[in-house]
Amino acid sequence: MPRKDTFLACVVILIWGVNFVAAKYGMEAIPPLLFAALRFMLVAFPAVLFVRPPGNGWRTVLACGATMSAGQFALLYTAMNLGMPAGLASLVLQIQTVFTVGIAALVLRELPTRWQVAGIAIGVAGMVVVGWEFMAAAPVLPFLMTIAAAASWGMGNVLTRRRPPRDGFSLVVWSALVAPVPLLGLSLWLEGWERDLHALTHLTTTSVLGLAFVTYGASMAGYGLWNLLLSRHAASTVSPWSMFVPVIGTVAAYFYNGETPTVVGLVGAVVIILGVLMALGVLGPRRRPRPDVPDREHPPAEPAGL
Repeated sequence: MPRKDTFLACVVILIWGVNFVAAKYGMEAIPPLLFAALRFMLVAFPAVLFVRPPGNGWRTVLACGATMSAGQFALLYTAMNLGMPAGLASLVLQIQTVFTVGIAALVLRELPTRWQVAGIAIGVAGMVVVGWEFMAAAPVLPFLMTIAAAASWGMGNVLTRRRPPRDGFSLVVWSALVAPVPLLGLSLWLEGWERDLHALTHLTTTSVLGLAFVTYGASMAGYGLWNLLLSRHAASTVSPWSMFVPVIGTVAAYFYNGETPTVVGLVGAVVIILGVLMALGVLGPRRRPRPDVPDREHPPAEPAGL
């Protein structure tokens, strides 16, 4: 990637690394499904009144909203509320790299190089090292729910890559329209209207600040830039960047609740960085760069009105 896009990727991982702690703060007073519904309601309104549609077809917008927005965060926030630590959640969710690259290879025929595959494998091994101590004590159900959230994110990445929007921010805003109604319905069903009403009438400063960060930082800025990068570069080029998120997340979790990294954790972080640098082509054999262009073999089936 050019230096400008590399800088944008660094901004994204910094925002997303802090995002998990911000979500924890927000869910101290707001139930997780209601928190997710409020997040995407604020992403969509009033921005949808001023941002033009993404132009990649309404089916893609609906699918991205169902996978990358509603599916991912309904699973992730519920898992965190059930006991998934913020540091471990930031780690496990980055298994989306494997899902993204695998699905892109099958659907888009974007085959990663052997060196990229090796780098991703090393990065995942480093993630296992970092999370080993956490995983030993983590409840099984929240852990599996976080993996399912990563799979949902991976599907959304490939959908974005297959039908690139005219700009990443517009896709974030318009796909957010899909999420609030199903998330609110699930909240009323599973969390109860009395609990939701109590949360809305007893908002705290930290919960509002947490909600504001995940809405305007993680969603609108973070996913806007992420979708922009996916529209410019192959999935196997973009997705490994997210494996840096646990490193930032570990630091943020330390300041949030004193989750002190161990020597094993630090070694794992070094392995993650090594693997990502390999996957991104910074380390390894020099090769002629392949152009990262949108998928022209699958043009949008719908007119570019949405």
